[in-house]
Order: sequence, then structure tokens, then C-alpha cells
Amino acid sequence: QVQLVESGGGLVQPGGSLRLSCAASVSSYSMSWYRQAPGKERELVASIIMVGGTTNYANSVKGRFTISRNNTKNTVYLQMNSLKLEDTAVYYCKANRLGSGANYWGQGTQVTVSS
Repeated sequence: QVQLVESGGGLVQPGGSLRLSCAASVSSYSMSWYRQAPGKERELVASIIMVGGTTNYANSVKGRFTISRNNTKNTVYLQMNSLKLEDTAVYYCKANRLGSGANYWGQGTQVTVSS
């Protein structure tokens, strides 16, 4: 059974930083972070191709968030700096499995930006 284990969420003040981690139990072609705020649809935040490291970001987080990976550990990270109130959401990790192309989701981790 494929598992994605997320960690690193929490409460932070505006302007602060958090680092999310997501460890997959299988090798992935790509891994992504999505987020869903109350009353809103889930949206892509950032993605990375595990081989080569090509990245993609939502316009709302460009210059503030950085996605990176550790292929040896099948792990992806999301460094979030200069956090804003509107970054508050549940953040989900998604892995696109190498070979089958199947998508798997983590359980989500809450990020709350509040003063």
C-alpha cells in the first residue's frame, strides 16, 4: 500500500516561515503540493519532477515558496517564507508514481497564518 506521510504544518505569524515535508513509500515521477482553504477548491501550489528537478509554482507563491526533493528518501519539501494570512489552508502532498502514473495523496497538514 502506497503511503505519503506529511509533516511540518502549524501556526505561524504573518511574515514567518514553515517547512513542510512529504515522504512517499514509492518512487515518484513527480510530487506536488496542493492546498485547500475553507470554502475554496483545492489548488496547486508547487510541483517538481523528481528526475531533473524541474519546478512549477502558482503565481501567488512565486518568490516566497520553494519546492525541493531528496530522491534517495522519496521526499519532497516545501519551504514557505513570508507567509500571508491567505496562505492559511490544509496542505496536501500528491505523488505521481513512477511507472504506473497513478496518483496518491497524503492526509493533509494544517497551515495557519495568524497574528
